[in-house]
Amino acid sequence: MAELEEKGQEQQAEAQNAKVQAKAVETADDNFDWESFEADEVVVDGKKKQDLEKMYDETLSTISEKEVIDGTVIAMNKREVVINIGFKSDGIVSRNEFRYNPELKVGDQVEVYVESQEDKKGQLVLSHKKARALRSWDRVNEALEKDEIIKGYIKCRTKGGMIVDVFGIEAFLPGSQIDVKPIRDYDVFVGKTMEFKVVKINPEFKNVVVSHKALIEAELEQQKKEIISKLEKGQVLEGTVKNITSYGVFIDLGGVDGLIHITDLSWGRVSHPEEIVQLDQKLNVVILDFDDEKKRIALGLKQLTAHPWDALDQELKVGDIVKGKVVVMADYGAFVEIAAGVEGLIHVSEMSWSQHLRSAQDFLKVGDEVEATILTLDREERKMSLGMKQLKPDPWDNIEEKYPLNSTHSAKVRNFTNFGVFVEIEEGIDGLVHISDLSWTKKVKHPAEFTAIGENIDVVVLEIDKENRRLSLGHKQLEENPWDVFETIFTVDSIHEGTIVDIFDKGAVIALQYGVEGFATPRHLVKEDGSQAKAEEKLEFKVIEFNKGAKRIILSHSRIFEDERKGEEQTVRNEQAKAAASTKKNVKKLKDNLEKTTLGDISELAALKDQMEADEKDAKE
Repeated sequence: MAELEEKGQEQQAEAQNAKVQAKAVETADDNFDWESFEADEVVVDGKKKQDLEKMYDETLSTISEKEVIDGTVIAMNKREVVINIGFKSDGIVSRNEFRYNPELKVGDQVEVYVESQEDKKGQLVLSHKKARALRSWDRVNEALEKDEIIKGYIKCRTKGGMIVDVFGIEAFLPGSQIDVKPIRDYDVFVGKTMEFKVVKINPEFKNVVVSHKALIEAELEQQKKEIISKLEKGQVLEGTVKNITSYGVFIDLGGVDGLIHITDLSWGRVSHPEEIVQLDQKLNVVILDFDDEKKRIALGLKQLTAHPWDALDQELKVGDIVKGKVVVMADYGAFVEIAAGVEGLIHVSEMSWSQHLRSAQDFLKVGDEVEATILTLDREERKMSLGMKQLKPDPWDNIEEKYPLNSTHSAKVRNFTNFGVFVEIEEGIDGLVHISDLSWTKKVKHPAEFTAIGENIDVVVLEIDKENRRLSLGHKQLEENPWDVFETIFTVDSIHEGTIVDIFDKGAVIALQYGVEGFATPRHLVKEDGSQAKAEEKLEFKVIEFNKGAKRIILSHSRIFEDERKGEEQTVRNEQAKAAASTKKNVKKLKDNLEKTTLGDISELAALKDQMEADEKDAKE
């Protein structure tokens, strides 16, 4: 750098000496001693020296510190740039301040800020960066108003984009505005100088947003119009995979983009487009449709190959057994691929002979290899239904031989309803145990009170409906009907001890001996002292009704003492009636005797009267 500085000073000195010599020649008189001048022995008086210095200063530019002026690049290397602003010395500026302009060369006009006319070494101090910063906002606003293309230096990455040095201002370049194509590696742009357009300025926060994409969009738009105008449906073009999403692949057709929907990538099932294509891959696509106004182009890849259904074996028919792989699962069934792009549905009802509700996930999962029978085959609609259970014998074919009437079996509880329990004797053989066939003695309100799902229960076959695939089963039939015995024990008017186990509005349930239950209404729960019987209380009850068919026993506690009281009253009434009859008989006898009475019978009459009074007295007692 010392050599560069020395060279610049020598050039400046030569220019100044030439000017001084020329001026000196013009003012020389006939008495000038040229020999002394050449020998550097000329002596100039003070006044002449001042005049010469004035003449020298007039040849230089007049500058002021803290102002921005234009200068010319006269020399440069990798570290520094020498700039001449017409002053008595040149300024040196760091090359880093010109990073935004890698094309800088000798002779270019640049703006500089005069920080100092002389430093300690007598050197002119200039700054290009400060000069740009002072004029930057004016230039940025002017570039936005005039839609001007400007240059900027990309300094570094930041969240969501890049930081660009524009006229000394740090502007923001969003990632979406770098290029029309998605950018996968931002770092490759750091340190580059690119052209931009100012798209937004926020004076309040001193924010500037620039775009490189805006420069090429107009050109691309024209290219798109030209390309779309030449498109035809069915046309095959070569394109490059530009972007991959979960729903499809964007293809660059040379200035215009088209979309291959995931369903148009392959005749077979595709979980994600990355299974078929890769970024930057070149491939042929066919145009399925396009919209001139919206610039949308629908492309297809699978359409370039024949449909797999067209190549399906023509000998394949209903009833044939095929092998395949489960590709998609749903609650209602499984889709099995028997050939690339050829699928059949196995409905959940065709997976097992069992009739109780189950999900397809209970039988299969994606990736399973299965064998199935073709149930339906429609080549025109390209649909096929398959079945797995058909590969096993139908258990209902010999149901009557395997499970005859009144035979006993063990079954597993599968489901509850309000009216009974569904059980499975074996896979495909389901039956119903009605709630009334669970117990002879216990009143079952819901099957959950009696058993639980998943438990085993012994059952008896009561009825077989082969046509509708229904079995009526019973559990209580495993034992003899105890009501035949209860009929002889709980006779009407018989009295038994019982415990009140449950009380509700309409009455109470009473537990009797032998595990049987009876029922009493509220009025039959009144005790002799007038109080109401309570739960868990043990009392005596009288049977007032027994219904074997309905398995119903009606009881009463109050009837016991009520009947006793009625019995006592009836006894009193009977005795009173007997006494009255005796009195009536004696009166009649008396009347008969009076008719025959004489004065001599008075004593006998008196005796009869006393006897009658005694009888009446006994009757009252």
